[in-house]
Amino acid sequence: MGFTVIIPARLASTRLPNKPLADLGGKPMVVRVAERARESGAARIIVATDHPDILAACAAHGVEARMTRADHPSGTDRIAEVARELGLADDEVVVNLQGDEPLIDPTLLAACAARIEAGVPMATCAHPLHEVADVFNPNVVKVVLDRRGRALYFSRATIPRHRDAFADSRDALPPGYAPLRHIGLYAYSNAFLQAYPSLEVAPLEQAEALEQLRVLWHGYPIAVHVTDSAPPAGVDTPEDLARVRAVFAA
Repeated sequence: MGFTVIIPARLASTRLPNKPLADLGGKPMVVRVAERARESGAARIIVATDHPDILAACAAHGVEARMTRADHPSGTDRIAEVARELGLADDEVVVNLQGDEPLIDPTLLAACAARIEAGVPMATCAHPLHEVADVFNPNVVKVVLDRRGRALYFSRATIPRHRDAFADSRDALPPGYAPLRHIGLYAYSNAFLQAYPSLEVAPLEQAEALEQLRVLWHGYPIAVHVTDSAPPAGVDTPEDLARVRAVFAA
């Protein structure tokens, strides 16, 4: 079965105002993201936005977009509204691609979507960490998996912690130890996506400031596709924007 990509795009951004409309090689960032999504084999790509300027920018470049309510607490709630309007079947797969990922590897979208199956309503991605600074950085979210490749826990802490090696030194990673960094790309069955906004906020989610912990706390499994290498970073700051603009200029 094919999958639908929905790209949540808010105009407001505290660190980078009007981020979805930032110019990348002659096109707005949100359009560049949609173009990457087209290479994934998705059946449909839709931008979910709260602002008419983004709607107009998408229309000017032939990208389907839908207006949503402005008061959604998260991008997941925003894409759930659009999926509901589309009348998708319960078992259809929806991929949540952030609107600030213009360099995302399209094959990741398809791989993430493919992990949705009966009894597994949500999926995400991860890659191994090889730098000791990343392993101890609380801004780098880690995930540990069970033997079936499903998430046991997500954390800003160093998990799994190599007890013996790190008791002696934090200067290098011990041989064979490669924690997994979580990649913020998600897929859902539509039935679960519609149920998600009504799930009670979890204490773990509040403590770690990680929305995906709500899913585990309520007992739902999350499958994790592991890729060998890190995808290019998204755009959060003016420095990120300059870096990505250089890529498109080249």
